[in-house]
Amino acid sequence: MARLFVIVPFVALALDVFAIVDIALIEERRVRALNKALWIVIVLLLPIIGAVLWFLLGRERRSDRGGERRVVAPDDDPAFLSKLRQQEDADERIRRLEQELSELDDDQPPTR
Repeated sequence: MARLFVIVPFVALALDVFAIVDIALIEERRVRALNKALWIVIVLLLPIIGAVLWFLLGRERRSDRGGERRVVAPDDDPAFLSKLRQQEDADERIRRLEQELSELDDDQPPTR
């Protein structure tokens, strides 16, 4: 039980420090409800509750940014890979048709 009285204040302090650093470093456009200075004051005045409120209400999550998309490398992009496969299939079809045409040209008897 004595360990709990030592560990809990350190965890609370770490949570508050993490919240304050997060508030200070986050982009202004991702802060919801209040401005950064007020969120820092709330975290300082309400140690654990303020940090929890910041992470739940004050901070815009990355998934909330509807319009922005994550950049995907071409070899990981399914649309790019399917387009590449379609192009390879088309190239293969063209190669086969050219081969058939050249065989047909070779098979015809010479004209007089």
